[in-house]
Amino acid sequence: MPLTPLALDLADDVTSLTAAVCDIESVSLDERALADAVEAALRPLPHLTVARIGNTVVARTDLGRAERVVLAGHIDTVPLTVEPANLPTRRVQGQGGEVLWGRGTVDMKGGVAVMLRIAHEVREPSRDLTFVFYEAEEIDSVHNGLLLVQQQAPDLLADADFAVLLEPTDARIEGGCKGTLRAEVSTKGIAAHSARPWKGHNAIHDAAEVLARLAAYEPVTRVVDELEFREALGAVLISGGTATNVIPDRCVVTVNYRYAPSLTEEDAEAHVREVFSGFDVVVVDNAGGARPGLHLPAAKAFVEALGLTVEAKQGWTDVARFSALGVPAVNFGPGDPNLAHMDDEQCPVEQYTACEQALLRWLA
Repeated sequence: MPLTPLALDLADDVTSLTAAVCDIESVSLDERALADAVEAALRPLPHLTVARIGNTVVARTDLGRAERVVLAGHIDTVPLTVEPANLPTRRVQGQGGEVLWGRGTVDMKGGVAVMLRIAHEVREPSRDLTFVFYEAEEIDSVHNGLLLVQQQAPDLLADADFAVLLEPTDARIEGGCKGTLRAEVSTKGIAAHSARPWKGHNAIHDAAEVLARLAAYEPVTRVVDELEFREALGAVLISGGTATNVIPDRCVVTVNYRYAPSLTEEDAEAHVREVFSGFDVVVVDNAGGARPGLHLPAAKAFVEALGLTVEAKQGWTDVARFSALGVPAVNFGPGDPNLAHMDDEQCPVEQYTACEQALLRWLA
């Protein structure tokens, strides 16, 4: 017998709704309960057509408007912590006022709650709307629900003119995003007994040159569509050795290159291979960025309607997937991105309301 989905009250205020969404645990690949709740809350709304692909829920209006806008947000989170336990959520008094504390309050269930409120409140939007509540953004892209929609039901997104990804931006508009490349830089040695190291060659010692190049590396800032994107290249993992009495015959330094959207994926790979010339380099992941596209009419109208300044998105987000479809997209949502994934994740409650009201002004 199927379980009854947990209830979400879309008529509730946006902060209470955010708390309710957060309190339904949805660590990546375990989003079913929240997807069920979102689907159950949206299906009764007569102005929406609802589809389900895995644990991704897509809801659309079909009013014949001149433009269609996508509002998108992922419903998964990174794992919970035990000390301090960051669920259930709770409201606490912060330095600047009341905050909602707990996993997902920043990344990005506040944005999900704003989307749910818009879906409930705006029955006659000025533009047709497509809401995408998608799974598995926080892990390898092969699981990404937005990607699965593009692959399995492309018609649900094909007619979009503009997209807003409600990732945390401190309630500011962030245009585009940087690309991200991960590569494994390897050194090779010869195994030997650690009591007789002259019989072998230490691969970990050779990795010192990889780290030295990283320490000396000077990243650049590139201006793209009038926004400044600060690049970065650094080590994120290092592994090597098989036992404490064996000279290691292999060492791997995993590096992450965050590059401006003016570079192609091929440009980024060529740059990393140049930096580590002479070493074995294997690119294990490479996702291109997205240009801001703020010169396009739909993006300009969004910025003007909200009356906010625009900054460059210094990370990678799924706006890149919309960019690849030819759909201009921006990031705009509640929460300080610097607090995303942290044990004390928290967001000022006023930001939930501010983002909801901004989108209401634009769409209603």
